[in-house]
Amino acid sequence: MKILVVDDSATDRVLIERILSEYDVLTACDGVDAMKQIDANNEIGLIILDLNMPRMNGFEVLKVLKSEEKYEGIRTIILTNYDELDNEIKGLELGAVDYIRKPIHLASLKTRVGIHLELIKIQRRLEQKLVEQRSTFDTIFNQAPIGISISYSSDSSDAISDVDTQINSMFEQIAGRTKEEMIELGWANITHPEDLEKDLEYYRKLKSGEIESYAMEKRFVRPDGSIVWVEMTVASLKLMGESEIAHIALLKDITRRKAIEENLKYSYEHDSWTGLYNRNYMENLLESDSRRGFHEKRAVVSINLSAMQSLTTTYGFHYTQELNKKIADILGQYCNGGRVLFNIYENRFAFYIKGYEDKNELTEFSEEIAKTLEPLLIPERISGGIGIVEIDEENGRDVDGLLKKLLITSERAIDIDNREIGICFYDAAIEEQMVREQEIKRALTEIAADESYSRLFLQYQPIIELKTDVIIGFEALSRLNIDKLGLIPPLEFIPIAEKTKLIVPIGRRIMLQAFRFLKRLNDLGYSSIGVSINVSAIQILRDDFTSSLFRMIEDARVHPEKICIEITESVVASNYEEMNRILGKLSDSGIHIAIDDFGTGYSSLARERDLNVNCLKIDKSFINRLMYLKSEEAITSDIISMAHKLGHCVVAEGVEYQKQREYLERWGCDKIQGYLISKPLNEEAAIEFLKTYNHW
Repeated sequence: MKILVVDDSATDRVLIERILSEYDVLTACDGVDAMKQIDANNEIGLIILDLNMPRMNGFEVLKVLKSEEKYEGIRTIILTNYDELDNEIKGLELGAVDYIRKPIHLASLKTRVGIHLELIKIQRRLEQKLVEQRSTFDTIFNQAPIGISISYSSDSSDAISDVDTQINSMFEQIAGRTKEEMIELGWANITHPEDLEKDLEYYRKLKSGEIESYAMEKRFVRPDGSIVWVEMTVASLKLMGESEIAHIALLKDITRRKAIEENLKYSYEHDSWTGLYNRNYMENLLESDSRRGFHEKRAVVSINLSAMQSLTTTYGFHYTQELNKKIADILGQYCNGGRVLFNIYENRFAFYIKGYEDKNELTEFSEEIAKTLEPLLIPERISGGIGIVEIDEENGRDVDGLLKKLLITSERAIDIDNREIGICFYDAAIEEQMVREQEIKRALTEIAADESYSRLFLQYQPIIELKTDVIIGFEALSRLNIDKLGLIPPLEFIPIAEKTKLIVPIGRRIMLQAFRFLKRLNDLGYSSIGVSINVSAIQILRDDFTSSLFRMIEDARVHPEKICIEITESVVASNYEEMNRILGKLSDSGIHIAIDDFGTGYSSLARERDLNVNCLKIDKSFINRLMYLKSEEAITSDIISMAHKLGHCVVAEGVEYQKQREYLERWGCDKIQGYLISKPLNEEAAIEFLKTYNHW
């Protein structure tokens, strides 16, 4: 027996042919080609037929097959899409015996084809041998690996209680009932209530002659109340020697497959730890509601507790997860018909709220959430943010953009200083900041892809040695100029570069420019002048950082001893052991290491003793205080003294007034930089300033 696959999609034909590789499969690209092959090949017993084809579509093929008696023995399975219920019914009415929905499910297709091929075999054997060898039918019927029921006559009630029925043992095994029990109860009473209406509708059409068969997945209820899922095909069947039309039902137990599908569906839609709906489900729900239109106020409220991740380092993963579960349980108490709770990211939750009155209601709800969570989070020293985005016609249709706005708003809420859990609505200012950040990201991406991109440039601020009053080096300060936004300060674009991991190629551009400047200084005879470069932790902790840095130094033909790498003390504190190992390797090569902005992080001078650094740069905030504190009240002198005892040189940043310089000279500070000496200068201006200041 051969199977004919008719589909204008070559991809689908190849896919089905592969799935059914164990069978003899023919293919046709449209209805005209199909009819030619059917007429030329009388071994075709089953057709898998796409409805939407050029020249001659599937409905036209079905009409031809139904109109001529010579095609009577051929069974047809139609291919439909999930939203083509009308086409499925129309196809069944035109003589198709089953339907398969696209995208094609491998197991379902093989099962259905297997069932129909088995049905064809049974029917043909019945036609050939029923008169002479009725026992053959009984053997096949009773030993078939699928459940089979043949009803010779039926009453007209909706109970589907057949008074003259044959049921094989496999059918009894699947249903968990004897033949007598099933006949007494009727199919309606053992069918799950949620499946009964659809089953009855199809069955009535079958009995009335509107359709010749139907297929569906349904549930039977066993005597103990348990559920068994079956894949059922019901068809009209005219047996040789019988005057009445019989109905045959074929069952395959798919309970296990359904359980797997349900588990997969649950995993796809739920967070495994909290049991809450996850981001996937939330996106699908938002998209579905958006398609239905906007008939009531809708909003999403995000509770951002990303700071909880720090607890994992201190107390372990399970501690954080248990706290996360406890928070989920607390938030779950606020769910009702208009509020659904989701776990959308790690340590981030969201409510989808429908039918609220106004912003005041959202604010009150958020205040209540914050008040409930604060007693749980304050002892853990964890802050959070609640971001609120109201959904309208415009943003509701872009779910990914909506959730991005929600995330950004909740992160902004974390930065609200006057409370442990900040609350923030998405507004035009945040929209403007988002656009600004996108422009900066775009520029940084372009810079990362093109070394000749000139909008990232360096300025150089002189560093003088106080004892000699000569320039001994420059700090390279990065600058970004964007057409739409103008000059962007490093404090704005460097964090964006770090967040997007573009800091690695951007940092490489900065170091290459600085090394070229250093080489130029050397070529001009300023071989004693060094250059300091700020480097991010993301750069340093890359596996190839040191090898890449040494290679750039070698290619630029500059001396490592004239290079100073500046890092912040918070960077060292975050990964002390690994960072110190890398800094040691750099120090061994002659590169100087400086702790930048010292005094603003969480490090200590005691820890600096074991750190592979050469220099401390005192943060500008300490230098500013020298203008209004008495000399004996300022601790800047203590920092200088202790740093010297640790063997470090000291650089003071942000020196703007002579009074500050005099204090630093008096207490033995080694070097200073700031507007008192010079603002950051472009390369040419820096060289001219060097010539003038050092009188060379």
